[in-house]
Amino acid sequence: MQAQVVIIAGGKGTRIASIASDIPKSMIPIAGKPVVEYQIELAKRYGYKNILFMIGHLGDQIKRYFGNGEKWGVNIEYYLEDAPMGTAGALPFVKEILAETFFVFYGDTIMDFDMTEMMKFHVEHEASATLFLHPNDHPYDSDLVETDFNGIIKKFIFKPHDELLMYRNLVNAALYVMDKKCIDYIPEGKCAMEKELFPRLLDANEKLAAYVSPEYIKDMGTPDRWEHVTADVVSGKVKRLNRKYKRPAVFLDRDGVISKEIDLLHKVEQLELIDGAADAISLINKSGYLAIVVTNQPVIARNLCSFEELQNIHNRMETLLGEKHAYLDSIYFCPHHPDKGYPEERVEYKIDCNCRKPKPGMLLKAAEDFNIDMSESFMIGDRPQDIQAGNSANVKSSILIETNVPNALLNAVKELAL
Repeated sequence: MQAQVVIIAGGKGTRIASIASDIPKSMIPIAGKPVVEYQIELAKRYGYKNILFMIGHLGDQIKRYFGNGEKWGVNIEYYLEDAPMGTAGALPFVKEILAETFFVFYGDTIMDFDMTEMMKFHVEHEASATLFLHPNDHPYDSDLVETDFNGIIKKFIFKPHDELLMYRNLVNAALYVMDKKCIDYIPEGKCAMEKELFPRLLDANEKLAAYVSPEYIKDMGTPDRWEHVTADVVSGKVKRLNRKYKRPAVFLDRDGVISKEIDLLHKVEQLELIDGAADAISLINKSGYLAIVVTNQPVIARNLCSFEELQNIHNRMETLLGEKHAYLDSIYFCPHHPDKGYPEERVEYKIDCNCRKPKPGMLLKAAEDFNIDMSESFMIGDRPQDIQAGNSANVKSSILIETNVPNALLNAVKELAL
């Protein structure tokens, strides 16, 4: 069986009926072309020429438009649901024609991402399923995903959230790679991919991997979202955010820049945002630049907190930012410190590493992970070692701001005119 994409296109589209109520949601035009046609073109571009449509409401219109796919250089098959089966419920009926590993697209989604890289990630992690995850500017009302340090999913956190929850801003984008064996966990009848199938896989100790990417993927299931994604298609933003194109970033120190400087901060309750920091990061988000934190955290080497406790601190930061509609694309931290002699220290982290600022290791790792254009990127920090790290990484400019000053980061970002 050759490379395959399964497109779930059976939804009625009740939330977007004011745009078009007489055609399937996946056939609603975006800049003159049906949503799902962009998906077929994307699949073809990456060599995925076998398409299986799972159709339902008004699905005959999809069949009439695409036929066998010959016009697009692909091979298209269809499965018609007699009754709504949810996003996963009908998959057991097509098990015999599924590839051993396949992509799952939702037909109401506009996206452009490197399919080769996501499949490579899936294979390298030996996962049963891989979920495309990303941060967004409203995590407080989104379904979230909790992962370990190796990129393996540990838990799903469905909305509404506990008011006291501190979380990493990682949202399920509804785009998957799945192995065929996952079909065996789908119960008879209606079944939702996110809230039923994936939790079942976790309960069965099947490995679910988290592919975290800033590439473009948005559903257009409401009139407001339809207008938004249409503008992004027309402007070229959708294509431009594909990982194969270099993208600039604003690198940010944490303490004294985003959160208030506290000597050896190592407790969750110690972290507080500096006034204006969330607004600054929101501007970065809207500009198309990546917002990436690079922070020295010798509290690990000093044994003042564990990796899990540091993650909780960062979860608090992401939660507080998310409440103000801002998000970080990634956080890199250095746990090392070169000086030895503290009785409680963790000796294995008392080393002269390449990641501790003023060395540029964290920035260079981010550049590799995200394909960052360093010549158009910036570093903002409150200490000389931040500036030196940025300069050593050959960023366009490194900006020094005052520690703990309200709106210092916001003013610096505004001056960059991103």
